[in-house]
Amino acid sequence: MSHAAHPAPAASVTEVIVCTTCRPAGASRDAAAAGQVLLDSVRTLHGEDLRAGVRVRGIACMSGCSRACTVALQAAGKPTYYFGDLLADPETAAQVLACAGLHARSVDGALPRSERPERLRSGILAKLPPFLSAVVA
Repeated sequence: MSHAAHPAPAASVTEVIVCTTCRPAGASRDAAAAGQVLLDSVRTLHGEDLRAGVRVRGIACMSGCSRACTVALQAAGKPTYYFGDLLADPETAAQVLACAGLHARSVDGALPRSERPERLRSGILAKLPPFLSAVVA
């Protein structure tokens, strides 16, 4: 009797959302917003290795103004994580993408603090439950 091989479940797509208007307190309005700088770094690194299961986009204002720079990780059926107080540099961008990869590969989307890259171990602003697609009465 032959058993058909079942492919391993594909990792879900995790979306990295970076606030493009974030500016740390006291930052000049004449310089590029730190959030845009972080988004540019994330996109550059993402484009270099095209991480499977990770999509990147920017959005104007995620209302984390007092905790700039902010980034959210979200995927269908998984908790959304919202981080703040991030640095706008290539190292943070690399760690954001590494964390997004963990989120994408995780069956339940859990990102235990000890498993997150160093710069995403603190500064967590929220962990939101997955969206429920149907309401059960």
